[in-house]
Amino acid sequence: MKKKWLRSLKTNTPQEGFELAILLAQKGIEYTQPSETIRKKIRPKYSRNPDNLIAASEVIAIHYQTVAAANDYWKSNTKVHF
Repeated sequence: MKKKWLRSLKTNTPQEGFELAILLAQKGIEYTQPSETIRKKIRPKYSRNPDNLIAASEVIAIHYQTVAAANDYWKSNTKVHF
């Protein structure tokens, strides 16, 4: 059994939520391919492929939607600046 690492989807800010979304994506890869040796071996191939990078961004975006919803979109307390 894996060590429990995810205690909550609650975060204080959208930035922390985005970082949690990235962590969720990374952990998904670790669960899918538990061998660090294999992950390191294949990373050079997929890390230079634009389609793979776009797919990774899409996974992070989906996780971010989940985290944002869990935080009630931070209840409009934090204004987003672009």
